[in-house]
Amino acid sequence: MEYYTYAYLREDGTPYYIGKGKGYRCNYGTGKNCKPPKDRSRIIKLKQNLTEEEAFRHEIYMIAIFGKKCDGTGILMNIADGGNAPPKICGDMHHMKTEEYRKRVSEKLTGRKGHPAWNKGIPIKEEVRQKIIGEGNGVAQWWKLTFIDSREIVMCGLSNWCKENGYDKSKISALYHKKEGRKKHKDIVAVEKLAQAPTQEALDAL
Repeated sequence: MEYYTYAYLREDGTPYYIGKGKGYRCNYGTGKNCKPPKDRSRIIKLKQNLTEEEAFRHEIYMIAIFGKKCDGTGILMNIADGGNAPPKICGDMHHMKTEEYRKRVSEKLTGRKGHPAWNKGIPIKEEVRQKIIGEGNGVAQWWKLTFIDSREIVMCGLSNWCKENGYDKSKISALYHKKEGRKKHKDIVAVEKLAQAPTQEALDAL
């Protein structure tokens, strides 16, 4: 029971890499396609005291939840699905082929002799999925919203969802905290903060 799963967080609290390991594995970048954050407070252990099999399963689950940039399913820099699965080269969406990656490389090479900014003028591809915004203690928070017609949705990152869908986060927060006698905001009648990420079965059931 010496294994754990871990995440590297961006400054806004969203994860950019999920892994599994033991000992000091989470602090090293060897064998990964991205570097650990310099700020060690942005390296968090998700679950501890696991067997290797349990750690593999949880790593696979968390990568599936947040999705990978390389195949257009999410926000992680991982190029493997976790567990013992080998890394995948995901066509034009592989991280080394995205415009975002090329732009970073170009900016580093600009001004160096013999290395012009070869991608100047190439538009950055629009994000394939809305960015998950971290809430509360720096770890992305899951929410369940209930609408006046009894529909329910579950999402991770309330702030960004509100911006994308035209809702006022402060009023949804007031509804959650039952402030000012608020009973609804537009067509939302109930707000619930989930203690943990829902299972895939729970998401499919909505």
